[in-house]
Amino acid sequence: MQLRDYQQNLDFQINKSWQSVRNVLAVAPTGSGKTVVMAKKINDHVGASVAIAHRSELVSQISIALARFGVYHKIIAPDAMIREIVAYHVGELGRSYYNASATCAVASINTLLARKDKLKNWCDSVTLWVTDEAHHLLESNQWGKGCALFPNAKGLGFTATPLRADGAGLGSHADGVFGDLIETVTMRELIDQGFLTEYRIFAPPSTLDMDGVNTTATGDYSKTQTKKRIERSSILGDVVDHYLKIAPFKLGITFAIDVEEAEKIALRFNNCGVPAKVVNAKTPLAERNKILKQFKRREILQLVNVDLFGEGFDLPALEVVSFARPTMSYSLYVQQFGRVLRLLEGKLYGIIIDHVGNVDRHGLPDKKQFWTLDRREKARRNKHDPDLIPLKTCSKCSGKFEAYYLTCPYCGAENKPTERSTVKQVDGDLKELDPSVLAIMRGEIAKIDEDVKLPWGASGNIQVGIINKHNAKREVINKLRETIRYYGGSHLAKGLTMSQSQKLFYYRFNIDVMTAQTLPPKAAKKLTEEIEHFLNSEVTA
Repeated sequence: MQLRDYQQNLDFQINKSWQSVRNVLAVAPTGSGKTVVMAKKINDHVGASVAIAHRSELVSQISIALARFGVYHKIIAPDAMIREIVAYHVGELGRSYYNASATCAVASINTLLARKDKLKNWCDSVTLWVTDEAHHLLESNQWGKGCALFPNAKGLGFTATPLRADGAGLGSHADGVFGDLIETVTMRELIDQGFLTEYRIFAPPSTLDMDGVNTTATGDYSKTQTKKRIERSSILGDVVDHYLKIAPFKLGITFAIDVEEAEKIALRFNNCGVPAKVVNAKTPLAERNKILKQFKRREILQLVNVDLFGEGFDLPALEVVSFARPTMSYSLYVQQFGRVLRLLEGKLYGIIIDHVGNVDRHGLPDKKQFWTLDRREKARRNKHDPDLIPLKTCSKCSGKFEAYYLTCPYCGAENKPTERSTVKQVDGDLKELDPSVLAIMRGEIAKIDEDVKLPWGASGNIQVGIINKHNAKREVINKLRETIRYYGGSHLAKGLTMSQSQKLFYYRFNIDVMTAQTLPPKAAKKLTEEIEHFLNSEVTA
């Protein structure tokens, strides 16, 4: 396999990082080909190695990736699974790359832990372990305990989102095992470079109410309570009805809360003339592969699944994803969203139909992220995020888009505010304000440029002090104005209108451009620094 440029760079950065730390976490978006890089690292390694599947149903996927590299390997899994995988090798590649005596292995985490005593000598000989979906890996959980079976090995984890819903940190200084985090291209860069497709999001009206639903120790919604809420909602019918309305007879997958709900949704699809199958972790490998081939040939148009296609699973390219299962996990959300971004001949964009508010809950998946191996501070949840732009739903077509758009980018419908007497009502778009309100704001700004009014009878020293204070404030405000103009100019250069630029300013800095120019000097100076920091990060991104 020929690596792309960004994959080669990731490969280089991993080797460089290993020179200073033992365990490395590599971050790359869904659809970027992490499994290919994983297979190459194992292929290049001199000595015994193991690729650990974080879920048993993914053993076959890692095994076939190694087989495509021509890497002979043993499989640490139940015998029935090994037989299925060998048949899979032969069916896909014309031969089997399974070798029970190989030093390289693919292991199911559950089987690895169950056989740890029998495998001790081999475990001691392993000098490299690799795992995908490494955001699961904490020192104290089963994945961490599995990696700890290899005391003489360096480690490599891959993930699209090094973030956990429970806030635990993946660094060895926190709750995990990794000493360094390496980032490669972003999802947006892969879209812009043509390696992934653009997307459109639709959020039809929903009766699902998640208020008061408990979260579990992992940080996600309670499945039992979520299921009850889904059953009381109209989602079961909405999934099929809106699929037929928005993306009729396109290749799609639907994420359901459990097998029972998945069966109901698939039955409704079939009754409406859309061939559908339920696939989950218990679906035998041979049957799963048969269904995926039928899906690729468009003999099946809808795969309704429970968790299986959420993480790690390599799916054929598809055209639409329907969310019928709400999640608090940003990692799971991004993984599910990313399934629709793979290239497919004739596909202009992937379609997301969100029935459960996941997009509102987490924002767009290609927004700028700053990853860390540290624990997430709970206090930061309420902190204003300059990169989190609010989303709007078009009242005409249900399209979901960032709120700075003045018209729906999908159908062209205008989304004008009904009230225009405050900045909040127009989201910082001063063009939309009532003229009388705008005049008052301009008057407040003008006071900065006017000569200061001196109190009658004030001494010369007092007058000088007042003038100096006013001039100092004017200097700070002028610096802020200059920075705001530069910010606006950078947006105009990207093709945005002045109204769009003002809205983005309001969302990012929590203040509109006019009110900003009336701030006290200390606050104005702080805002200037925030804008400059944002502009610098845009240049270096």
